[in-house]
Amino acid sequence: MARENNNRRDRDEDNEFIDRLVHINRVAKTVKGGRNMSFAALVIVGDEKGRVGFGKGKAREVPEAIRKATDEAKKSMIRVPLREGRTLHHDLKGRHGAGKIMMRAAPPGTGVIAGGPMRAVLECLGVQDVVAKSVGTSNPYNMVRATFDALKRAESPRTIAAKRGKKVGDLVARRQDGASAPEALDAAS
Repeated sequence: MARENNNRRDRDEDNEFIDRLVHINRVAKTVKGGRNMSFAALVIVGDEKGRVGFGKGKAREVPEAIRKATDEAKKSMIRVPLREGRTLHHDLKGRHGAGKIMMRAAPPGTGVIAGGPMRAVLECLGVQDVVAKSVGTSNPYNMVRATFDALKRAESPRTIAAKRGKKVGDLVARRQDGASAPEALDAAS
């Protein structure tokens, strides 16, 4: 029983986290006396300012499974650097199992162009402009893990400049010069 609920956006007054229920699965365990039913939930939690986490919980009742998943998601949060607080700094690729995803930074006004569980992760993260594509599996667990694999690889120009011993201005200027390099070659010839 797969169900997506994109309208679930609860705010904790003290933490200002939003949580999105991505997937609920009914699990049946066959035992001597019949079947034991339980529910597994996949939840994304984020602060819409660059922090996001996911968790899964399993219990006999749906609300208890969601609570367990939310608690696990809050413990496993990661911080992702965002450009201008709205998009990614660079293109990202992630993979988990058969799930492969690709994300690209987008200009202002593009919106979140992503499907299913990836959309929930990016919205909880606080990304406003991104283009994303999922290839391979549509299993929500693998898609979420592939998305987190990509987000863990995200780096800001500041961290890259620190690693290379350069100034941030050199890297950002080079990015802008690199975009106009083909035009400069045409003008020179």
